[in-house]
Amino acid sequence: MDDVLHERVREIIESVPAGTVATYGDIAALAGAPSPRMVGAILAEDGHDLPWHRILRANGTPAPHLVHDQLERLRAEGVLADGQRVDLRKYRWKPDGEEETGPEGLF
Repeated sequence: MDDVLHERVREIIESVPAGTVATYGDIAALAGAPSPRMVGAILAEDGHDLPWHRILRANGTPAPHLVHDQLERLRAEGVLADGQRVDLRKYRWKPDGEEETGPEGLF
């Protein structure tokens, strides 16, 4: 992995605001990373100083080994989970300029 991509992933994760979440896939797409797993690897190796708790799996759940700490941190920011799943339609971060993909409240 090149350093430019690594730093781009870090910058995007750092820009996810409190009270919102993003998926590993969201971050990968924004950064131009080849896969969401690369985002996870960057967080695991070099994410201690980032808001790592705001990054979830595609189904809105934390990684099993992080579930309790991650959901507690999210709850402190106002992000509530139903069981162990965060409603991505409600809490997903929409970077500036990104439009809704469908009518609000449809589901």
